[in-house]
Amino acid sequence: MNAKAPQFLFDFGSPNAYLSHEAIPAIEQRIGVNFEYVPILLGGIFKATNNKSPAETLAGIKNKPEFHALETERFLKRFHVKPYAWNPFFPVNTLNLMRGAIAAQLEGVFEKYVDAAFHHMWVEPKKMDDPEVAMKALTASGLDAAKLFARAQEPEVKAKLVQNTQSAVERGAFGSPTFFVGNEMFFGKEQLRDVEEMVLGR
Repeated sequence: MNAKAPQFLFDFGSPNAYLSHEAIPAIEQRIGVNFEYVPILLGGIFKATNNKSPAETLAGIKNKPEFHALETERFLKRFHVKPYAWNPFFPVNTLNLMRGAIAAQLEGVFEKYVDAAFHHMWVEPKKMDDPEVAMKALTASGLDAAKLFARAQEPEVKAKLVQNTQSAVERGAFGSPTFFVGNEMFFGKEQLRDVEEMVLGR
């Protein structure tokens, strides 16, 4: 088995990144390797690559949104994942949330933070770009949100998120969820099967 950890480049603003996050634990059990979560800023990637979210690119196109929905249903069944609840405040500016993820890495509460942020974006959706709303939600999830958001404003934290995002674009990323197994890139939640097969050396 190739023990190289697959990387998961994510932004809390992507519902497909959330679905991937929900599917990953079972995959990790099967492959015996944990994914490395890499926080990136999706808005920054879109700007650098002239890309747009599916909500924009699918608008007004006949048949494609319906297929997109069908693909999601297949994913939910295949990976035994519960559907997300559409966030009525979409698109949400995730800059502070993603900086908070970097701060959470430094504070040793990264996994708890990731679970909480995804939960408040796509399970019990809230306007997570409102600082007061985000602070209250993450505090309710047992995190020291005030400390994390204070640290999120530190220059080194901001710089790390920029570095992650720029590196992602340089490696070929144009959106989220993006996965890497070594130098091999995979885009979209549907390619998690391919990620799994590559790690297993199939």
